[in-house]
Amino acid sequence: MEPPNGIFGGRTAPLFKTAQKPLESNPIPSSSPAFGTAIHPIRVSKPQEPPKPTILPILLPPATLRPLAFRTFTKKHNLTLTSSALQLIATFIGKHCGSGWREEGLAEKVLDEAAKQWKKSGGGVIVPGEGEELKNILRNIEGSMSGGKVLQNSGLSRQSSFAFGIGDGEAAPSEARPSALGREESFGMSALGVEDDEETTGTRDPRSWLKVVGAFDQPRLTYNVNQKHFEVMEATPSSLPDPSHKTHLFRHRYNLIHQRLLRNESFQTSSVATARTSALQRTSSTLATQQQAYKLTPIANLLGRTGSSHLLLGLLSISPTGMLTLNDLTGSITLDIQLARPVPEDGAWFTPGMIVLVDGVYEEEGTAAGPGLDGNRGVGGTVGGKFIAYSIGGPPCERRDVTLGVIGEGKDGSLKAGGGFGWVDFLGVGSERAAGSTMRKLEKSVLRGASETSAEGRGRMVILGEVELDNARTLQAIKKVLAVYATEPADQTPMVVVLMGNFVRYAVMAGGGSGGSIEYKEYFDSLALALSDYPTMLQRTTFVFVPGDNDPWPSAFSAGAATVLPRGSVPELFTSRIKRAFATANAEADKATGTKTDGEAIWSTNPTRLTMFGPAQEVIFFRDDISGRLRRNAIRFRPLEGETEMNADAQFTGKSIGDPIDVDQEQAPHESMDVDEASETAESQIPAPKAKASTISTGSIDLQIARKLVKTILDQGYLSPFPLSVRPVFWDHAGALQLYPLPTALVLMDPEAPPFAVTYEGCHVMNPGSLTPQGRRGVAQWMEFDARTRRGKTREARY
Repeated sequence: MEPPNGIFGGRTAPLFKTAQKPLESNPIPSSSPAFGTAIHPIRVSKPQEPPKPTILPILLPPATLRPLAFRTFTKKHNLTLTSSALQLIATFIGKHCGSGWREEGLAEKVLDEAAKQWKKSGGGVIVPGEGEELKNILRNIEGSMSGGKVLQNSGLSRQSSFAFGIGDGEAAPSEARPSALGREESFGMSALGVEDDEETTGTRDPRSWLKVVGAFDQPRLTYNVNQKHFEVMEATPSSLPDPSHKTHLFRHRYNLIHQRLLRNESFQTSSVATARTSALQRTSSTLATQQQAYKLTPIANLLGRTGSSHLLLGLLSISPTGMLTLNDLTGSITLDIQLARPVPEDGAWFTPGMIVLVDGVYEEEGTAAGPGLDGNRGVGGTVGGKFIAYSIGGPPCERRDVTLGVIGEGKDGSLKAGGGFGWVDFLGVGSERAAGSTMRKLEKSVLRGASETSAEGRGRMVILGEVELDNARTLQAIKKVLAVYATEPADQTPMVVVLMGNFVRYAVMAGGGSGGSIEYKEYFDSLALALSDYPTMLQRTTFVFVPGDNDPWPSAFSAGAATVLPRGSVPELFTSRIKRAFATANAEADKATGTKTDGEAIWSTNPTRLTMFGPAQEVIFFRDDISGRLRRNAIRFRPLEGETEMNADAQFTGKSIGDPIDVDQEQAPHESMDVDEASETAESQIPAPKAKASTISTGSIDLQIARKLVKTILDQGYLSPFPLSVRPVFWDHAGALQLYPLPTALVLMDPEAPPFAVTYEGCHVMNPGSLTPQGRRGVAQWMEFDARTRRGKTREARY
């Protein structure tokens, strides 16, 4: 019986191919209850075996075995035994080890072997005794014991020990032992014999360890504040849910950021009392932690504390009276930002719908009467008075390894999981605790082998942005990109090609210039014809299509406005010709070479996630005009003395607000963002004196815009930090927009932002830009991401 595939990531291990012993050539069937035959009449001569030592069973109380079991399972293997499991193991050891379980160390070897087999089978941190998993492990150990000892060379192989569901004395059928792991079976395993499977070509191809997870397919998790862990939501999602689900959407976002802050060093009180500064200060991407600890104040606790300084965490919003307010789970208060400064200066956008940290002073009603406050004094959870903000900053984000509890390297060089949420299976591909260390070993072995014969290797992703098929130049650009990779050896072609929408320039069936559904299907038919010219790519590569707001069917009702997130894939009605092109290419390869190929086209959602080697790598693809939406809705702060007020779009006209960033001046402006050479971590810095616009290169401005966009999104940990009136979201599927834990890489396809590739808090963020950039005829531009180095770069070619 398989354990439930829940948040613990527990799954039974797949079977492995091992050498089969030849059957004895004897026409007479053996004595077996299945056949009901008599005792074998022919005596087969075999070498005399020594008699097995006799073990006298004893009754071993679980309480007596508990200290030894705790040292072996908990201290050594980081597992937890339940009382039922301890009872089961104590009975087994008393029966098969006898009185020598303590003096001869027999019990310790059995416990150690049971813990190893449990981790190999992909079991969770807690070892239950009710199911069949532990019982099957003990049965396999029993078959390898002699005289109470576990024999090391007794044939306790992975195949025999993982044959769950096979009773005593039964042989595992040969057809149940595949030679290569399937993609669905491979994820979630905590131990894989990489060395033994070196010869299997299925597992040596990086694409075999790849899985695309759509927005509507990933597990729906909610954070339990009382238990401080994630739980699976059992309710069936709906597009018309109860109104309480809307409240839960913002409550869940707040709880995630709140628990993230409390685990930050800046919010952990030191044993040495220190004075707290009155304003937020940042010297890097996290709050300054030198000799100070911040303390959050609930908004409801401001009552009666006029004139005192506080640090608030809340949601920015606009009240019905038009006032800017800050809301948390206890109440809301009017926000006065006339004296406020963003932290860091021009380092991030702040819009209604974002959760921010605000440092300032509270003034009660008598001293803070103002427009919009007289008729709403303390009514409906609104705290009377106003909060005068001095500093506003985003909550510092948390690195992926910290969230998953990866605490360092073990003796074998593998990373080990500690605290955090390493036991949570966020995407249904296995948790960090169950599969992380083994999958990283496998990743290192496979990607290294895939790059031995080439500097680039097989582990590459080609990302094409804004593939507008109603543009005549787009098909030419696609052909040029595919031709670049089609000339490479067949075993070095990229494993993934991602095509991101919008696939048309105007909303389909909304009266635009892109026509209706018939024209839309013809665009994809033309794309299928272009793809058919490169059968090698179709046979060995996975093509992933991520739609945009102009694609059907949501665009038929939005008329070009923002559609609801997450949005579904392009309907099959328009994709049949492309699927047929892949089927034809695979069939021709099978007929010509006799080798089966499995190239495929996956029509996914927006956003969509791509995982490699289970929890080892996660790449998110998201198509949205997010930078323009941030500029339109951002809060504008009063400029400092001596500064002239600049609008939000001034950055795109050659002016800069922040400090200049060193960029290689020899590169062309469009090439300066291939890789962030200036700063690998995109740190937020205290602004230097303003430089003149004429002395700042275009590359420096583009890089600053990129870092500002990346910091805004990753600090929020959410792909759409806007009010629902600005960017609608399906309430029951808002978890698909969460960036927690941070992914390995994030692709923000935004045609209004410059192409870039920067790294912030360990997350590599890329924007491939439009495939056919405006103003540059005959140029194809795309992004290439290397899964081995986990870095992307912008590439160009002329057609």
